[in-house]
Amino acid sequence: MSEVLSLDKVEKGFSVGGHRVEPLRGASLSVLQGDYVSIVGPSGSGKSTLLHVLGCLERPDRGVVRVEGTEISSLSDEALSAFRGSVLGFVFQRFHLVDRMSALRNVAMPLDYREDLTPGEKRERALHALTQVGLESHAEHRPRQLSGGQQQRVAIARALAVRPRILLLDEPTGNLDPETGASVMQIIEALQRENPDLAVILVTHDMDLAARAASCYRLEDGGLHRTPAVPEAVR
Repeated sequence: MSEVLSLDKVEKGFSVGGHRVEPLRGASLSVLQGDYVSIVGPSGSGKSTLLHVLGCLERPDRGVVRVEGTEISSLSDEALSAFRGSVLGFVFQRFHLVDRMSALRNVAMPLDYREDLTPGEKRERALHALTQVGLESHAEHRPRQLSGGQQQRVAIARALAVRPRILLLDEPTGNLDPETGASVMQIIEALQRENPDLAVILVTHDMDLAARAASCYRLEDGGLHRTPAVPEAVR
């Protein structure tokens, strides 16, 4: 399997109230095709900053980030945005759906800037993604007409519509009850089994969730350290 994403001694900081905060201080990571990786850490450890760097939403201050062999610092902002939209899929804790739009339109949004696709192809992709998560019959529903679990499934479909090689999950069950959260994770894991080259990176504070991944890293003291993910129930 080839490497799809890597961090090499990445540093990233920012200022808060006149003080310099550096959540990433030499973080390194290698993710291969088909990997299922979880990254854990308590609130304030820098997981959000790490996710933004992994997802090419922010550039590192120092160090190297490569996605599919491309060093992101070599890309212009416009090129990076296009690259991100064709390689990476994001699923967030808060869904980030647009309430005035249908589920189908929400799923198609990431494809708006794809000049290589016709409007018909974009609609077809969005419908297929909704079918993958079992919501094709809800294509014209707006988010307020859907349950929390259904909204998260729409968010997963939106990520899948770009046909990503890397799927980034940011606390994907954080706003769901345990039963619904487990159902959402089962959908994601089934999708990966159907697409064995898809790399999944889960960022969470939930050790039960982290233990579902094949490998786990803890973000601590600005670095990433391989660690066994022990579910809360067996501690």
